[in-house]
Amino acid sequence: MDQTNEGSLAQVRHVVLVLSGKGGVGKSTITTELALALRHAGKKVGILDVDLCGPSIPRMLSVGRPEVHQCDSGWVPVYTDAQKSLALMSIGFLMEDPDEAVVWRGPKKTALIGQFVSDVAWGELDVLLVDTPPGTSDEHLAVLENLKKHKVDGAVLVTTPQAVSTGDVRREITFCKKTGVRILGIVENMSGFVCPHCSECSNIFSKGGGEELAKLTGSVFLGSVPLDPLLSASIEEGKDFAQSFPDSSTFSAISTISQTLLNSLQTD
Repeated sequence: MDQTNEGSLAQVRHVVLVLSGKGGVGKSTITTELALALRHAGKKVGILDVDLCGPSIPRMLSVGRPEVHQCDSGWVPVYTDAQKSLALMSIGFLMEDPDEAVVWRGPKKTALIGQFVSDVAWGELDVLLVDTPPGTSDEHLAVLENLKKHKVDGAVLVTTPQAVSTGDVRREITFCKKTGVRILGIVENMSGFVCPHCSECSNIFSKGGGEELAKLTGSVFLGSVPLDPLLSASIEEGKDFAQSFPDSSTFSAISTISQTLLNSLQTD
């Protein structure tokens, strides 16, 4: 292992990519909530946000636009808590203007991602979640090429229940198979709407598409997460949903997904 990786990823036990075949399925929300659930389970977690066109996780974790510092091993991640149990590095931290569109050609994007993946001094982590852009583009290949110098345990695929979304995730599954990335499981997001008044769940976008896709492709179905106004508000305000609503069925669903994922990683 080269010195760069030794400084940045040597003490990271597990690396998990979070992928989606299309935008708008809540991939960054799932990444954030999985990280928080793992932290509540006593794990040290990192999030690497390489979504060039929409780096939204800093807002979701309410860290703003901190100044990124460097040490001998590379960039120092931003910690979201005093215990340093949740670390974040986002491409959004490196943008001079948060409202500026990233209008770059492929080589410039892949060069930045390559540096970004290799040069963060994570220290000791149980799990590093990598929030990728939607689709199967140059950016994904750049992430994989640089992370594979270390180790990638696999990918979690996020979909919504409708056929138009699960169809795109099929292509993501093909991408994983072609690039040798293990599929750790599929999460169905926006699976029903939880009424804030009576807690009844209505299936606005249909239901079961993610589970059906998992069966058809021989993948693990990790679980489903409903549309929950309380979760949406927590994400908007940068609050810890698990801490605010520990008894909610939505948190129970997220917690079960994170535990299933953790068990899968630990039994490798």
